[in-house]
Amino acid sequence: MNTLQLVLLLLGASVLVVTACRIANLPPILGYLLVGVVVGPHTLDLLPDAEGASHLAEFGVVFLMFSIGLEFSLPRLMAMKRIVFGLGFAQVVFTSIAIGAVAVVAAGVPWLVGVGLGGALAMSSTAILSKLLADRRELDSTHGREVMGVLLFQDLAVVPLLVIIPALTRPVGELAGALFVALLKAAVLLTLVLFIGQRLMRGWFTLVARRKSAELFMLNVLLITLGLAWLTEWAGLSLALGAFVAGMLISETEYRYMVEEDIKPFRDVLLGLFFISIGMMLDPPAIGREWPRVLGVLGGLLAGKLAVAWALSRWFGAAPGTALRTGLWLCAGGEFGFVLLARGESVGLLAGGPLQPVLAALVLSLMLAPLIVHFSDRIVLRFVASEWLLRSMQLTELAAHTMESDKHAIVCGYGRTGQHLARFLEHEGIGFQALDLDPERVREAANAGEPVSYGDCTRRETLLAAGLARASVVIITFADRGDTLRTLHRIRESAPGVPVVARAREEDDAEALLAAGAAEVVPEALESSVMLATHALAFVGVPLHRIVKRLRELREQRYGLLRGFFHGATDVGDRILEADLPRLHSVALGAGDHGVGKRLGDLGLAALGATVSALRRHGLRGLEPDATVTLEAGDVVVLLGTAAAVMAGETRLLRG
Repeated sequence: MNTLQLVLLLLGASVLVVTACRIANLPPILGYLLVGVVVGPHTLDLLPDAEGASHLAEFGVVFLMFSIGLEFSLPRLMAMKRIVFGLGFAQVVFTSIAIGAVAVVAAGVPWLVGVGLGGALAMSSTAILSKLLADRRELDSTHGREVMGVLLFQDLAVVPLLVIIPALTRPVGELAGALFVALLKAAVLLTLVLFIGQRLMRGWFTLVARRKSAELFMLNVLLITLGLAWLTEWAGLSLALGAFVAGMLISETEYRYMVEEDIKPFRDVLLGLFFISIGMMLDPPAIGREWPRVLGVLGGLLAGKLAVAWALSRWFGAAPGTALRTGLWLCAGGEFGFVLLARGESVGLLAGGPLQPVLAALVLSLMLAPLIVHFSDRIVLRFVASEWLLRSMQLTELAAHTMESDKHAIVCGYGRTGQHLARFLEHEGIGFQALDLDPERVREAANAGEPVSYGDCTRRETLLAAGLARASVVIITFADRGDTLRTLHRIRESAPGVPVVARAREEDDAEALLAAGAAEVVPEALESSVMLATHALAFVGVPLHRIVKRLRELREQRYGLLRGFFHGATDVGDRILEADLPRLHSVALGAGDHGVGKRLGDLGLAALGATVSALRRHGLRGLEPDATVTLEAGDVVVLLGTAAAVMAGETRLLRG
């Protein structure tokens, strides 16, 4: 079989199998692994140059680590430092120790092999779990934050593990010295590259970008990525470490998102080839002979990781239900487990270890991960009695807030859109109850005296507790079409006579939502075009009455004039840094705080870029308070500004 035939075979098999995985809602990783099993030396043996393919596949790991480096954010790490460096560090260390100890005692492997296996199996799937959290709208839940914090530390932990694993192949007497030398080289190289590179990278990328050549920009990205990967390999470390550093350097520039889009096709294709090479390592006949051992490893992996994550989450103060959910989400293996196992196998560390049962168990755990997550709520409700009580208390509190409300509005989602909408309702004197799943946002807004409660709008009992039967309108502000459709379905089931106004991204979404029962849908893309046009028409001299008439006609025709447009390469959209966007932040003042007894105007908050949006005192809230107001203990000051500005304002109010 020549090279072209081999490439066509791999492409054809990958397309068919990955398509089948997508249809079955399974991770594409499983499709690539299956292709590797079929073409590998233990089955059909269709790959004559397996070693060359493995070398090419290693570039998939290089670009994966580059993407992880791009996602690296020091402010994000600091904001989640307790979860990332506390719970995340503890999960990796204790899980690695537990798995390594079991491997040494039960399987009789050398303890160095146990260390390598422990590090590999401690990983969970960032790709699968982060997508599931987003799809289930649980990223901002308590367990969602814990899961993402642990995954973030696991991604970072891969870097030192890739450095440590080759050193474990040395004799025991030389191990400490080898580890010290490897870590010292990594530290020196990272320090030099990060301190010198950060100063050079922005200027160099600006110089390249000014040439306005997409081809040159792409070549530059590949040069930086592969050049730093080669540098770290030359220093006796791994290719992946250099790629991670390259991603970190570029993440500090304004070209991060452009680079991420450009590099994604290379990463996904080569990463698929990497997983094919992992599949080639699987020996189906050997796994068939050892199936009791495979099931034992799988059961031990799931139960052990679940127990460790649950215990550590409880130790860090989580409620029993949250701790069990965290354990269930993290108990399966992850793609970085394959990366570390491949690294250990390539340097000979796992030559005498139980590689086949471990690989098979890791593949099966990935297949089970979405299923475990799907049933996690039922498992928690079955085994944690306090979860029922907590959920009942939330609904009771919500019902108490809306008990006397009548003809009010229910706002589903209290993000930027929901909050802007609430300002209009408030100024018109219309009562409303907002529901949101971000506990931090709910806490901040509730402290400022706004009628916001924690609740899932896709649940019937939550909507009824919010007074759906007595509401005059429900406004759904979700950007996600699936969430909006599920909420609409619940509303139509429980209160078909209540009108629903929904937000949509595109015209296709608007048609689907109208068909599902929404009384009115506002498509963002079309509405922004309408507003741009009206302002432009006013500037070119079109009379105001004609503009208003045209607006009315367009909306009566449901934007028929604007339907459809030609897509182009620039339709990806402008990306705005979250840190630069204005936000609200409530600050509660206690006795002894710096701001107590001082007038608002004397605190110099405006010089910090923070504006006082509202002041809550004795349960009453006033918007835009006068600068002469003297602050008292118990006041809640609502600040408006960028993240840095409101944090500086909070510091000024509390500590001076």
